[in-house]
Amino acid sequence: MEQHNPSIRDEALVLMRRGVTNRAVAERLNVPRGTVSWWRHEDRKRRGELVKVRPSMLCPRCDGRALDRPAYAYLLGLYLGDGHISHYAKHKVPSLMISCDDAWPGLQDATEAALRTVFPHNATCRVRSKGSHNIKVYFKHLACLFPQHGPGKKHQRPIELASWQQEIVDEHPWEFIRGLIHSDGSRITNWTEKIIGGQRKRYEYTRYFFSNASSDILRLFTDTLDKVGVDWRSANQARLVQNISVAKKASVALMDAHVGPKH
Repeated sequence: MEQHNPSIRDEALVLMRRGVTNRAVAERLNVPRGTVSWWRHEDRKRRGELVKVRPSMLCPRCDGRALDRPAYAYLLGLYLGDGHISHYAKHKVPSLMISCDDAWPGLQDATEAALRTVFPHNATCRVRSKGSHNIKVYFKHLACLFPQHGPGKKHQRPIELASWQQEIVDEHPWEFIRGLIHSDGSRITNWTEKIIGGQRKRYEYTRYFFSNASSDILRLFTDTLDKVGVDWRSANQARLVQNISVAKKASVALMDAHVGPKH
């Protein structure tokens, strides 16, 4: 809005104070309606008028808007795995984007449902990419809800939960674990054969894996597994991307009860 000549802005304010609609002002002065709306909003604030804020602009952290905590715990796990926040110059507000493989359409639906629950007044969209869809939402206060956001890749910067985030994860650990598994995890079935009584028998067993290059995100995952009583072990310690394996029968049963496979 700074690119417009101040005289145009002054003329717009004069017209609006006379009762001319935003649309009419925008058409008359050849200015975007969004810019005219912002000028009106700021002018009302300066004059001390009561300004009604749209629900889509309210932040749970700044304005006390209600936050669905289970949905947020799940979305936080998705964000730490396959999400990032972008702010392009052509957009007025930043966007949160979660990348979901097209092999898992159910995961795409679950991701969009979580976004709609956490941001009930903001529209979501799906952007097609090669072999996947990016599920997006635009919101001015994304950095308030995801303070882990920052320049560079996640594994190259510290990832720590704020105290209020940790409280939510402690309240809803399985939703957080499910979000992490649904983003950077997997559920697979291995098999082996043994000779018993002269007969070859096939045995199948299920495992969960979580893979990430960030030691901080791995720690958040394993700390939460510890809290819910899931046994785990680490693998591939010499590689950049580390794997956390859940293979014990009782722990796999817990994971199946609360997480389950992607679909």
